[in-house]
Amino acid sequence: MPRVLLVDDHVVVRKGIRLILEDRFGDIEIAEAGNGDEALAALEASVEAAPEASAEAATKAPEAPYDAVILDLSMPGRSGIELLIEIKHRFPTLPVLIMSLYAEEQFAVRALRAGAAGYLTKSAASEQLAAAFEKILRGGRYISEAVAERLAADASGAAGAPHEILSDREFEVMRGIASGETVSEIAARMHISVKTVSTYRARLLDKMGMENNSELTRYAIANGLV
Repeated sequence: MPRVLLVDDHVVVRKGIRLILEDRFGDIEIAEAGNGDEALAALEASVEAAPEASAEAATKAPEAPYDAVILDLSMPGRSGIELLIEIKHRFPTLPVLIMSLYAEEQFAVRALRAGAAGYLTKSAASEQLAAAFEKILRGGRYISEAVAERLAADASGAAGAPHEILSDREFEVMRGIASGETVSEIAARMHISVKTVSTYRARLLDKMGMENNSELTRYAIANGLV
């Protein structure tokens, strides 16, 4: 019986995904979380509830308590990318399928680089969700032809959009600035110091050849990053 952790801050969305998966797979175990902290707590609780491991096993990465995670990228608090990175650090073999409002060209490549097993927009048909879920359960990756081409271009060294050269932390700081957050608010959300946020801001402005927050904001809005 497949076990899946469904992470999305909208109850209606979680209910819709649950109905699709239950209709397709029948006997499936689905747990839900409304934000990143709840998701990590659910993962940790499941590990703690598992039978006591041997001393040798305890030195290795814990076995994933679920067969897959379906994760929204945009939630209050911890960002989806940061949560994805943390989940993959803790459970390297756990496949994570991203479902997002953002179009593939905006976030898919970054999510796949961070360890996602697949990327779907929330406008995808139920058949696509079922197919993607089934594929990652088998250890595969679910990506569109357009995203595959972008990954191939990256591998060949071809230049992409300016924001694609940013690190994940720099990218999140840019999105925070463009969303109107203060430096203190970004620091609190990302669990880093105000000084570190300012350092990331200086780096991303330099990388993108921009002078101020207004330029960043205009760029982020024009490219659908916020």
